[in-house]
Amino acid sequence: MSNWIFAAASVRGTSHVRAGTRLQDAKRCFELTTPMGVPVFCSVVSDGAGSAKFGGEGASLVCRTFATSVQEFLEASAELPDEEVIWSWMDDARDRIANAARKRDLTPRDFAATLVFTLATPEEVVLCHIGDGAAVGREAQTGEWVTLSHPENGEYASTTYFITDEQGPHARFQRYDGEFDAVAAFSDGIEGLVIDSKTGSPHPGFFQPVIRPLEASEGHGRQTLLSKQLAQFLDSSRINERTDDDKTLVVACRR
Repeated sequence: MSNWIFAAASVRGTSHVRAGTRLQDAKRCFELTTPMGVPVFCSVVSDGAGSAKFGGEGASLVCRTFATSVQEFLEASAELPDEEVIWSWMDDARDRIANAARKRDLTPRDFAATLVFTLATPEEVVLCHIGDGAAVGREAQTGEWVTLSHPENGEYASTTYFITDEQGPHARFQRYDGEFDAVAAFSDGIEGLVIDSKTGSPHPGFFQPVIRPLEASEGHGRQTLLSKQLAQFLDSSRINERTDDDKTLVVACRR
């Protein structure tokens, strides 16, 4: 049975550095095995709203809630979760955010955050997406990179949806049957650099060089050194000249 090998990084955007504000992105990623022995890669990426004072804390709560829920669910289930189960995880995340807001005499909107949630097996990929950011995958048979879940803006320009929205999360679900030998998820900080704005397709010239060191690695699971190198790349002048926002990228491939 194949295993997943992965790297992940989050770095503060130069605008946040100048303003002295904390990183507002959060992430969780790991591999686990179902009771039937199927290797599952889990990635959770969340971006706290720039207009929300505690958006970074909201993003961290979202990631922790989903990571814990996935681990507990797959300890007992041989199948990936359906939409009903994932909705219950969103409700849990909203409850935790509401409790955190109540303790500080704030509102959930003060903790507004997006969600890009990905579960991948050798035969299936399940996604739940709220707001901007995106997830992409590489088809095992063709080697082609495709967008699995596109960014989505809100009702007005420069706005998006959040898990804390009063009317309920504007969540989108995707389920793909078929083999993807690599997947990636990222926050909107690098969205414009890695997704073609006209076609909505990922730029293979970005993802192939990023995934290549993972394919060449002899390890498995999380790659600490490659994650550090990924962070250095995201914080390089080459990237910072094109975006001043926080940047998070999770990349994984199968052996």
